[in-house]
Amino acid sequence: MNEPDLPTPDLRGQTVLVLHAHPDDESIFSGLTLRRLADAGARTILVLATAGELGGSRVPLRPGETVPERRIAELETAAELLGVSRLVLLGGRDSGLPGGPGLAHPRALAAADPLTLARHVAELADDEGAATIVHDDEHGIYGHPDHNAAFRVGALAAELTGATAYRTTVDREHLHTAARDGHLVHGAARAAATPFGRATVEIALAVSGTDAHLEVKRAAITAHASQLGPDDVPLSTFAAAYGYEWYRRTGPAGVLDRLGNAHLVGAPRV
Repeated sequence: MNEPDLPTPDLRGQTVLVLHAHPDDESIFSGLTLRRLADAGARTILVLATAGELGGSRVPLRPGETVPERRIAELETAAELLGVSRLVLLGGRDSGLPGGPGLAHPRALAAADPLTLARHVAELADDEGAATIVHDDEHGIYGHPDHNAAFRVGALAAELTGATAYRTTVDREHLHTAARDGHLVHGAARAAATPFGRATVEIALAVSGTDAHLEVKRAAITAHASQLGPDDVPLSTFAAAYGYEWYRRTGPAGVLDRLGNAHLVGAPRV
């Protein structure tokens, strides 16, 4: 049983902007957070920097359908499951793995001017009244070029708006003991040939959920059927691997701290 009696604060009137690099990142790394924010009455703005163009598809596409079209349709389904209030596509192109040919594409997110994109995100946050911005951490969670770009864009947008920023990461020590090789980030880091996550002491906040929240999170992940199947997130180990979502924080305590199950572990606020 995972956190059976979580308090649900009243977050009506609060708006949180969540920025991710690719469709499915929102479900894998912040699905519990998005669902719990929605349940608490907060307005959530989900911004996807790319359509994951280089992800390919593990299932046949419909006649005339493209990979980005399929991935956006899957994203819309996942966003609905997670209670997202508004979905925004930033318009960058998937850059692919470090050192790959996708980095040379003229629209590659990793090559885009981060300040230009950050100004767009900041304007969106201002228009929506979002005092909280969630984005990838300084290591891009696992070093993918697009995740690194999401950090740069999100950090600049938070600075431009003065928003409290929560930097998405994973606790590699927790995953090593509780879910060895059981999280999708393990395979992603191997593919990118990069390290991943943070030590526990570097993480300021962990968000968890009930069994019902976990069920929604798994449904949102598997809604991205072109990329992932049920066997990629086995039910038997799902809670151990995906039962927490981890954040560093820049600025004063904000909306995510009010979810009621945040665990401060002594990390400095940087």
